[in-house]
Amino acid sequence: MTSAVSGAPVRLLLVDDHTVVRAGLRALLGGEPGFEVVGETGDASDGVRLAERLRPDVVLMDLRLPGGAGPAGDGVDATRRLLAAVPGTRVVMFTGYGSQSDVRRAVEAGATGYVLKAGPPAELLRAVRIAAAGGMGLAPEAAKHLVGHLIRPEPAFTGREIEVVRLLAHGLSNRGIADALFLAEATVKSHLIRIYRKLGSSNRASTVKEAIRLGLVEVDTLP
Repeated sequence: MTSAVSGAPVRLLLVDDHTVVRAGLRALLGGEPGFEVVGETGDASDGVRLAERLRPDVVLMDLRLPGGAGPAGDGVDATRRLLAAVPGTRVVMFTGYGSQSDVRRAVEAGATGYVLKAGPPAELLRAVRIAAAGGMGLAPEAAKHLVGHLIRPEPAFTGREIEVVRLLAHGLSNRGIADALFLAEATVKSHLIRIYRKLGSSNRASTVKEAIRLGLVEVDTLP
């Protein structure tokens, strides 16, 4: 049972690698009746350890963090590990990234809230209260993406198609992709035709843009 149900303050842990953001969150949440900030960190793995030690009711988790699984860190992976270690804790993603793929990954990892940093403070406060009470606190934009995914599931891509689109995003020509993957150029063209069809794109630029939106290509990895 969370503190929100028992009447005690909702105990919060802040996990964000920007010191200024954490300071702003402390000021906002610390001044709000019924909330208590019990800890903070800028590292994903440290966030998991703090959650195990402090047992907060709600963790505010950024999406891009050092100490995560990927090269740039991953708040989604940290969320998955944290909830495995402390099942009673609720996680609200508080991030500047709001693509459909980001929202879906966070919810699939167990997050019960998703709020964009560009949104009004009231959205964050509402999401934290809902999550602490056991509900799903989603900002309107995140909710729209999640519903859109359920109604129109994203197309499935083969491993080879993902390799092709990632090399495409790095600026390789069809011949360059073929050489990198040890394929015939005609085979690469066939893969691209299927990729274009699945993404609803008509050229290389729109294909890369849509692949980034779906999370097939990480912006941080591009030249």
